Amino acid sequence: MASKVFFIDFRASYKENFVKKLKRLVDTAGLQACIKKRDLVALKLHFGEWGNTAFIRPIYIRHIIDAVKAAGAKPFLTDANTLYAGSRGNSVDHLRTALENGFAYSVLNAPVLIADGLRGKSEVAVPINQKHCEVAYIATEVVEADALISVAHFKGHELTGFGGAIKNVGMGCASRRGKMVQHSDVAPKVKQKKCVGCGECALHCAQQAIYFEEQKARIDPKRCIGCGECILVCETGAIQIQWSQSIPRFLEYMVEYTAGVLKNKRGKNLFINFINNISPACDCPPYNDAPIVQDIGVAAGTDPVALDQACVDLVNNEAALPHTCMETGMGPGEDKFKALYPKVDWPIQLDYAEQIGLGSRDYELVKI
Repeated sequence: MASKVFFIDFRASYKENFVKKLKRLVDTAGLQACIKKRDLVALKLHFGEWGNTAFIRPIYIRHIIDAVKAAGAKPFLTDANTLYAGSRGNSVDHLRTALENGFAYSVLNAPVLIADGLRGKSEVAVPINQKHCEVAYIATEVVEADALISVAHFKGHELTGFGGAIKNVGMGCASRRGKMVQHSDVAPKVKQKKCVGCGECALHCAQQAIYFEEQKARIDPKRCIGCGECILVCETGAIQIQWSQSIPRFLEYMVEYTAGVLKNKRGKNLFINFINNISPACDCPPYNDAPIVQDIGVAAGTDPVALDQACVDLVNNEAALPHTCMETGMGPGEDKFKALYPKVDWPIQLDYAEQIGLGSRDYELVKI
């Protein structure tokens, strides 16, 4: 059975500006049905790495918060700390980054709580009994919240092809240990011919897993946790994933963690994807490249699988913008994410999510 995905574009007028349309979207998509008075509601989003500007504008988030408050619930904004060495690796840095990127109480009228504690160790082991994971280690504040609203910036992603609702929930709500479990098979290797010995990868390795022999980087597999930061920072492309072994399992782990996050929130969640500033990579690097297609709109629904599938289709139906990193797949109807990351079989995450009962890839797009 097709799931409904509700959609608004960025057109506006004096009669109805964009934020009013956004309020109408979340109400139509089922906000009132998933929360009740006095619920503690977690709005899970990405506050953006310092230096990255592709994240969702705080002023948009404010209007979602206002809608939650109008229903009598108590919202808070949240995310979990990162594995890699960046500006969000602990709660102190994470909160400072959120504030510097505009996610302040004075703007949002709601507090920001980092969900997995000071150093990412505050977690709940949620039994899920899936193919790869018997338990999922989920950030405590997410588990203890009465309801969850995922607000995701839809964009490309170097490990998952695209990042949407499933990644925002499955990876984003995991504790540090949970992230390590998911990344454990993302084992990078160094192509010695491409390595110039600059040392940038070692500087960004939080686990001190990279060392040098004869001015060439090498990775200690006993220390490596598979966070992938070294892959992102290597300017010569010398550090690469063993794609055929790593990515399919990684995608399935992420989906299983999504099931863990949603386990105690049946009927208590809503998923919202902002399809704008569609950068080719995630919001975790300290920069963002030019958008690959024009701004499209915002989509929402209670089925994360249908939502992500609809967003993929909306992006792929567009023609790629000129002067971006894209070289192939640029026409309307061509797969932009496969063109960006040809070794990532992105449909795996949606197929597996459908298989374990998270939703349906079959959807009805309702434009409002």
